[in-house]
Amino acid sequence: MEIKEIISYYLNSDTNIIEVSFRTIEDEEDVLRNDTINYDIVEEYGFDLVTESFDFFNEEDDDDFMGDFYEEEKIELDEDELLVFLNEYYTVNPHELPKSEFY
Repeated sequence: MEIKEIISYYLNSDTNIIEVSFRTIEDEEDVLRNDTINYDIVEEYGFDLVTESFDFFNEEDDDDFMGDFYEEEKIELDEDELLVFLNEYYTVNPHELPKSEFY
């Protein structure tokens, strides 16, 4: 089993949980696998997936510029490293691999 592509991910900074959708090389194009993984596990495996965020505005400018439309900023992760982590994680823990789901 090898993960061929990451469809989406989201790191919730409040709960420290990564929500990730992906496909393995065995999956057809009309299926996804969804999982939630505690970021502490990522760190236990020796990975730091969070990339540098370049904020060109200060907080005051953000409030004025974004107004009510501003939502929590998405934390950017290094997708290549996330892919390496997931492949290692599911190799070590094959029973944790989520079942494929049609979408």
